[in-house]
Amino acid sequence: MVKLTRIYTRGGDRGQTSLGDGRRVPKHDPRVTAYGTVDEANAVIGLVRLHTADQPETDAMLARIQNDLFDLGADLCTPESEDPPYPPLRILESQVDRLEAEIDAMNADLAPLNSFILPGGAPAAAHLHLARTVVRRAERLMTELAEVEPVNPAAVKYANRLSDHLFVLSRKLNANGTADVLWVPGANR
Repeated sequence: MVKLTRIYTRGGDRGQTSLGDGRRVPKHDPRVTAYGTVDEANAVIGLVRLHTADQPETDAMLARIQNDLFDLGADLCTPESEDPPYPPLRILESQVDRLEAEIDAMNADLAPLNSFILPGGAPAAAHLHLARTVVRRAERLMTELAEVEPVNPAAVKYANRLSDHLFVLSRKLNANGTADVLWVPGANR
């Protein structure tokens, strides 16, 4: 476990922060931007959980995802190296597989999708759409980072699959898709 004894260190007062390997970089470094966006997604999922306390299975699923997002942040925070002083925490394919299994299980009970969905419906579903878009942004930042330095491929897969998971879960929480807010092309012409 991580033990935090001081919340402020003054180490970032000049616009720099430390990566997991100890290297100092600007706070706007692409790696910091990517894991900061993962943290933002985690915060939005915390908002979703305000509306899922009465749904233990869904809340437990979201709790697992929040923990995974800390793993993802740790993965992104620690650059790849050939001989690290300690084994870095990395996202594993098994975490991606778990998301896929959950997607398949949820999707089996959903109403057919006949249109694109507008973010909305139940409060938890609306917040899930927000979380989904933040995860998509994190994924774009991760792939941008991967063009200039190595990024764990399983981490990118996890972000990609997570946005799908959040979409399917939003449909589940919108009465298994029957209360989705559907896009009506050209409705306001």
